[in-house]
Amino acid sequence: MRLFLLLVFNILILLKDLDFGFADEASMVDGDRQVLLALKSQVSENKRVVLASWNHSIPLCEWAHVTCGRKHKRVTSLDLGGLQLGGIILPSLGNLSFLRVLNLGDNSFSGTIPKELGMLFRLQQLNMSYNSLEGEIPSLSNCSRLVTLDLMSNRLIHGLPSELGSSLSSLEKLLLSKNNLSGKFPTSLGNLTSLSQFAIAYNHMEGEVPDNIGRLSHMISVQLSQNNLSGVFPPAIYNLSSLRILSIVGNHFSGNLRPDFGNMLTTLKELYLGMNSFSGDLPKTISNISTLTHLEISQNLFTGSIPFGFGALHNIKMLGLNENSFGNNLVGDLDFLSALVNCSKLQVLDFGYNRLGGKLPIFVANLSIELAAMYMGGNLISGGIPHAIGNLINLQSLGMETNLLTGRIPTSLGKIIGLKELGLNSNRMSGEIPSNLGNITRLESLNLFNNSFEGSIPPSLGKCRFLLFLRIGSNKLNGSIPQEIMQMESLVGFYISKNLLTGPFPKDVGRLKLLVVLSAGNNRFHGNIPETLGNCLSMEEIYLGGNGFDGAIPDIRNLRALRIFSLSNNNLSGSIPEYLGNFLSLEYLNLSVNNLEGIVPTKGVFQTPEKFSVSGNGKLCGGIPELKLRPCPQNVVSKARRHSSNKKKIIIGVSIGVASLLLSVFALSLLYMLMKRKKKDGAKTADNLLSKSPFYERISYEELRSATCEFSSSNLIGSGNFSSVFKGLLGPESKVAAVKVLNLQKHGAAKSFMAECEALKSIRHRNLVKLVTACSSIDFKGNEFKALVYEFMPNGNLDTWLHPEEVGSSENHPRPLKLCERLNIAIHVASVLDYIHSHCHDPVAHCDLKPSNVLLDNDLTAHVSDFGLARILDQESFINQLSSTGVRGTIGYAAPEYGMGGKPSRQGDVYSFGVLMLEMFTGKRPTDQQFVGDLTLRSYVDSGLPEHVLDMADMLILHGEVRNNNINIAECLKMVFHVGIRCCEESPINRMTMAEALAELVSLRKRFFKTKRTTFRAGR
Repeated sequence: MRLFLLLVFNILILLKDLDFGFADEASMVDGDRQVLLALKSQVSENKRVVLASWNHSIPLCEWAHVTCGRKHKRVTSLDLGGLQLGGIILPSLGNLSFLRVLNLGDNSFSGTIPKELGMLFRLQQLNMSYNSLEGEIPSLSNCSRLVTLDLMSNRLIHGLPSELGSSLSSLEKLLLSKNNLSGKFPTSLGNLTSLSQFAIAYNHMEGEVPDNIGRLSHMISVQLSQNNLSGVFPPAIYNLSSLRILSIVGNHFSGNLRPDFGNMLTTLKELYLGMNSFSGDLPKTISNISTLTHLEISQNLFTGSIPFGFGALHNIKMLGLNENSFGNNLVGDLDFLSALVNCSKLQVLDFGYNRLGGKLPIFVANLSIELAAMYMGGNLISGGIPHAIGNLINLQSLGMETNLLTGRIPTSLGKIIGLKELGLNSNRMSGEIPSNLGNITRLESLNLFNNSFEGSIPPSLGKCRFLLFLRIGSNKLNGSIPQEIMQMESLVGFYISKNLLTGPFPKDVGRLKLLVVLSAGNNRFHGNIPETLGNCLSMEEIYLGGNGFDGAIPDIRNLRALRIFSLSNNNLSGSIPEYLGNFLSLEYLNLSVNNLEGIVPTKGVFQTPEKFSVSGNGKLCGGIPELKLRPCPQNVVSKARRHSSNKKKIIIGVSIGVASLLLSVFALSLLYMLMKRKKKDGAKTADNLLSKSPFYERISYEELRSATCEFSSSNLIGSGNFSSVFKGLLGPESKVAAVKVLNLQKHGAAKSFMAECEALKSIRHRNLVKLVTACSSIDFKGNEFKALVYEFMPNGNLDTWLHPEEVGSSENHPRPLKLCERLNIAIHVASVLDYIHSHCHDPVAHCDLKPSNVLLDNDLTAHVSDFGLARILDQESFINQLSSTGVRGTIGYAAPEYGMGGKPSRQGDVYSFGVLMLEMFTGKRPTDQQFVGDLTLRSYVDSGLPEHVLDMADMLILHGEVRNNNINIAECLKMVFHVGIRCCEESPINRMTMAEALAELVSLRKRFFKTKRTTFRAGR
């Protein structure tokens, strides 16, 4: 019955095409209009502006992104690609019966693909790529005119519909890559005889490629990479004589290639066979494919010689032969290089990690002047490096590591000024490191370790201001470390271990703010380890063992990211710092064979014997039982606890003094309180508000004064418009807390106090700063005193992490935040705002979101603070009456409508969050002096997308992610910036909601930091 009704419906449509006129054309057009208006209604409010023309006052055929037929005025094309729209795809789109083109690609649509789209029998192009669609691919059997079906980059599951090949005979492009499709290819796929492009890479397809795919004689591009396909090279592919692109990388194919391979696929331009298990000789006939530009067969089991005939591939640009078993470790294995001299377009050549032997021929210097990358590491190549190699002036990467090369580094390498990566490590080279390597100012990675280089480290390397990794360990270098090296602030990894270096370690090491790994063990350094090492806040690994260092272990308590710390086999003395037990990230600590004494801590890393070593220190005591050390004498314990005891004595002494002072002023305070009855009533009001929440017992002024050492400036950790924040030690356990003292002499401070109490009384969220208790009292001078006590956040506020250059003392500079850490912080803040806007009992607007109001705990989890300007929304509450003068917020972060008297709103918080986002990822304040006139932080980012995304990004992010090969940093930043821009739109109605922003950020984190796929890269 359903098929019968569908047939009748189609017949009616056809009759209308023939203009029989019995259908009401006006009502059909109106039906199209209603479908599109319904689609617009479920798109997020902030994005409806791009569909502003979709209204009843403008004719349907004049709507943006809509095309109508000339005769019937019905919608024939709907092109919404790249508009970043969200929501679900409505089933009613299936009623647009004249639709020929439907493009919803590059948006944020979610949900499933409606099966009703299968009713669009006129549809020719369907593009839903780059969305978040789930579920199965629906039946499109009635869309017999479909030419293009593009569903790439979604979350579609299960396999290909079995009727795919039986009903879509006109299909030319079938693009399904980057989904979660599984199962085997349906045999009906071979019926798509018009198909020219087939892409299903990055899925979970399995089994063999069906033989009848050989019937697809029009096929130009086949992309099957990164699946679980198996069997021999698909025989059917040999029949695709028109094929230009073939990619089957990352599957389980095996066996030999046919000897006549190159005679069968003569039109190929790009051939990718890497990461499989192909074996045997590489067919010599491949050299007959004169059109070939890219040949990549890495990570297979090919043997024999590399064909000399590759020299006939005059169009070749990339040749990837690495990680096979080519060659016999004999002279003559490299003869093929002489033929490649004829390949004038060659840009990337990789024949590394094979079995190639013999001397490196001098004619390697005669390869294409276009050559940008050449990798030959991991072979048995001997002899010296030809001096003429400097002729390859366009080289950016040269990898010759792990061979048998001898002799000196040719000074001609200094002429290749564009070189970024040079790998000569693990050879038998000798002589001095040429000083003219300093001419390669764009060098990013220099790997010379595990050779026999001698002499000193050239100071000229200090001119390589982009150098990230300097690896020169395991040589015979002597002398001291040049001061110029300590000025290379770009360094991420500094490896100089196992040399003969001497002298004290440079104190300027603290300038290397981005340094992650310092490996300087097994040299002849002496003296104290510089205290400035504690300024290298990005540090994760430190290896200083096997030297002659003496003195105490330096104070490195600020190195919160430290994972490995090795100081073994030195002459260090003193005690083991107890704070090392508080390093949550510390995975291994080696302090063995020194002269350390005193107590071995028992917290953190010291709880697991496998994670630390303190053997060879005869004067140590205590520790966990597994160490079997002698018990500590009482005097040692007392000494270790002296600092804590002194602190307690100070607190007791202050408490006694306070108590005495209280007795003397009690009468005066009582009299003053009676005179200030009105203020007392106000304090009672605040206490009544506080009593509604489950805070701990109220705390007195005396206790707070004692806990903060009389509100000493040394305990001041921040100040704001209405308050100052002090670090304090509360209770008998001396628990660290943050005490926010209101400056009640400042107009509005009392209102701020009560606003914060009201806002926080009924909201609880893991990313809100925790209010411990409060104080509303009178100080010793009879003045009103109000304070809020919060949980202490040891990593301070986000502002100091984003702008460390403004902190002051370099010792307090936090390390740079990594991209993933910034994204996590943004998610934490967004989750708080979404909660207070939509999920708590009384919705609240924060009204003063900025980096200094985002606090970070030990794990860099963000906590939003300072609700002094908060407003309860959607009701005329007590606190709103208190704040009737309006909200100002902070310049640069406050929404523009606030400056014109606008009421506090959710959209105002979204604007502030957008500015916060842009600041987090550009490192620029919205009040930066470069933003003048019409140029704002938002317009600066908006105008730079997408081409200049890396130019706009905070440089510290790029350094922090330089070792992360699993993510596309530019793509991630581009999408993050889009969220920020959409949040701080000028008009409130165009901004995202916090729920939408949170969902997008969580999706970004999942996409870029949890999904890891292996991809081919010509080089390492």
